[in-house]
Amino acid sequence: MKARLRRCLVTLAVAGGLPFGSASAAVTLLGTGAIAGTATDQSGFTGVLEDGVTLKNQIGGFGSAFAYTGRSQRFVAAPDRGPADGATSYVDRLYRIDIGVRQIAPYGPNAFQFSPVVTGTLLLANEAGQPFTGSSAAFDPSGSTDSLRLDPEGIRVDACGTTAYISDEYGPYLYAFDLASGRRRSAIKLPNKLLIDAPSSLPANELNNNAAGRQANRGMEGLAISPDGSKLYGLMQNALIQDGALGAGNARISTGARLVEITLATGELREFYYPLDAASNGLNEILAVSDHSFLVIERDGRAGAAAQFKRVFRIDISGASDIRNLKSLPSTGLPAGVAPVAKTPFLDLLDPAYGLAGAGFPEKIEGLAFGPDLPSGQHSLLVTSDNDFMASQPSKIFVFGIDAADLPDYQPQQFRNCR
Repeated sequence: MKARLRRCLVTLAVAGGLPFGSASAAVTLLGTGAIAGTATDQSGFTGVLEDGVTLKNQIGGFGSAFAYTGRSQRFVAAPDRGPADGATSYVDRLYRIDIGVRQIAPYGPNAFQFSPVVTGTLLLANEAGQPFTGSSAAFDPSGSTDSLRLDPEGIRVDACGTTAYISDEYGPYLYAFDLASGRRRSAIKLPNKLLIDAPSSLPANELNNNAAGRQANRGMEGLAISPDGSKLYGLMQNALIQDGALGAGNARISTGARLVEITLATGELREFYYPLDAASNGLNEILAVSDHSFLVIERDGRAGAAAQFKRVFRIDISGASDIRNLKSLPSTGLPAGVAPVAKTPFLDLLDPAYGLAGAGFPEKIEGLAFGPDLPSGQHSLLVTSDNDFMASQPSKIFVFGIDAADLPDYQPQQFRNCR
């Protein structure tokens, strides 16, 4: 057993040949991993950003968007817009994440220690080679995709392993990037109702000067790809402005968010209604289980011992209404005849059984990815955190093993050699 585990230390992910043995628990916390908030990347940048604190090559924020590549047991991650809420000229990038593993106890809860390492850095640019930046000031006044500001919040890899789809919270926009060069290949059309008319570098201006579209800093937070790679699913963090999103003082009062389905070959769109458990919650990621069911992160905005709601729900769109023709929705409740997505609890990260809750629990649980299935027959699920580029806070990865019976319709993403 020890010899086999040592051989696995050179692998790039948590699954594949790992000798996890047999397991009976439906959802088992296999272990955790972390990258220090002070770690640096291969971008080649030197010096500090305009906040005077954050190194230009500091690794942070990558838990916002995390995906399996289907190649050589490798994951990719997209850090978000950098520190200081878009007030710096942080250059957007992708990371290749390799994860080593060491067994520290007999198989069961917390039996493994995971050691993630950033082994590659790819800078992101548009078709002309202009770099994308997290700066909120780098917007196009017309609101078009000519904008150079980019806040990556979701990432998925295509079946060929050559393209990364990234959802941008700023637009919201949805882009396809070449995984070899880092250049944007295309912008994928989204419903106009998601877009604001008057972009600004200041969130308050965006809320006060727009009657429709996404809320400031509440854009397309989650992204899923169907197992066959034919469709993308973009999940808005909260309700649109025209969907009764805000009350007095711009307080969030709506419990509804839109999930957008995009058929890549035709551009055909559908939309579904996701009911939040509370208006103060937000949605942060979506991951396909099958062609009709998904896992979704819904959470509060609290960290440490104050955290109360950090959950993963399973949703099903099979019986949900297509609401693409509804220009607005009520703050609570549904229009007559509209069925929301079916929603059931799946994983409570604050459950005492996992021992994760407490002073060190991160505020921003934002990434979900399946890895390869385990020899035990379980599915591996990775849950990641966004440390907001705080050097004092590590970026964390929680690795769970899930019984096949707990996701009976699970379909792994299809990958193939397209060369």
